[in-house]
Amino acid sequence: MKKFKKETIAAKAGIGTDANHGSIVPPIYLSSNFEYEELGKGQEYEYTRETNPSRDHLINALTQLENGVGGEILSSGMAAISLVANILNINSKVILPHDCYGGTHRLFSSLAKKGMLDAYFINQGEESFCKKTIAKINPDLIWVETPSNPLLQAVDIKKISKEAKACDALVVVDNTFLSPFLQNPLKLGADIVMHSTTKYINGHSDVIGGALITNDHEILSKLKFWANALGITGSPFDSYLTLRGLRTLGIRMEKHEKNAAAIVELISTHPKINKIYYPGLPSHPSHAIAKKQQNGFGGMLSFEILGDLEGVKNFIEGMNILPLAASLGGFESLVSHPYTMTHGNLTPDQRKEVGISENLIRISAGLENTEDLLKSVNRGLKKI
Repeated sequence: MKKFKKETIAAKAGIGTDANHGSIVPPIYLSSNFEYEELGKGQEYEYTRETNPSRDHLINALTQLENGVGGEILSSGMAAISLVANILNINSKVILPHDCYGGTHRLFSSLAKKGMLDAYFINQGEESFCKKTIAKINPDLIWVETPSNPLLQAVDIKKISKEAKACDALVVVDNTFLSPFLQNPLKLGADIVMHSTTKYINGHSDVIGGALITNDHEILSKLKFWANALGITGSPFDSYLTLRGLRTLGIRMEKHEKNAAAIVELISTHPKINKIYYPGLPSHPSHAIAKKQQNGFGGMLSFEILGDLEGVKNFIEGMNILPLAASLGGFESLVSHPYTMTHGNLTPDQRKEVGISENLIRISAGLENTEDLLKSVNRGLKKI
């Protein structure tokens, strides 16, 4: 079949597949089970926990967008991360970013405390990481999050994947912040790409979901077995809603990035801003890596204000049209405070080591009118 561009793949996902009535948009298959055609004969759809047509439409589209061979839709982003942990053997060594998403840190550090695996949280942006650290630890899995949450550090997927292959380690990349439209880790050497589909892929802040896509048939078999065994596959209705959101992902990502870049430009010379974390800035430490492996810089930005928690509170209240919330990637702009929210489970020393200060603010730029958004940010800055 002819290889289409990403916008076409997303727009055409599942379209025209209804053989019964010719519905343009594929129907939702809410049935928990399916009638057997013949006693003792296997079939594609038997029980929705294992397989479901609505879920298949979504994973087939994501597989094409990420250039994989297949994958699985899960009930949440954390379910997707948990599934990766479950395909590992006991006592596996796992390397993770020191500044990874708080939920990822919580899961793997908790599994390590239970003695199920060894978790190493390391700054993957350091030059010594690929040259020495990977070979020294000899891991079974390297978890990559690029750009990272919330400091937006980009790391070299191709370089890390090359070193991982030398010690037969799997590489999993959390691609949530960029979506398949702005980055394709499998093309860069990764084995599995992970998404919290709750975020940009769904894009409407009304669904919780996750996805894993791989380019290896053996890994795919393991993912499908454990997803079914654990009972963490996504629901048909959530898959339907996420597929509906996916169809506009390309055009949404363009606007997200435009608004994020406009905010960065506004605050870049502001006297009340101490530091900005946005890979699109040439001054950002990992700008060159991001430019090389990404198709854009995305809609996320973080920055430190000159002030304390009171200043953060005043800024957030002053903006008034940006809700304070922990998620991201929806049509609406959101502001969050990583120190007390996404990374609140870390100890003060861990937050200090990572670089998450109490005056750090993260914004997920939405689809609002750019001028209105900038006026809102300006109001917040005046309140600091």
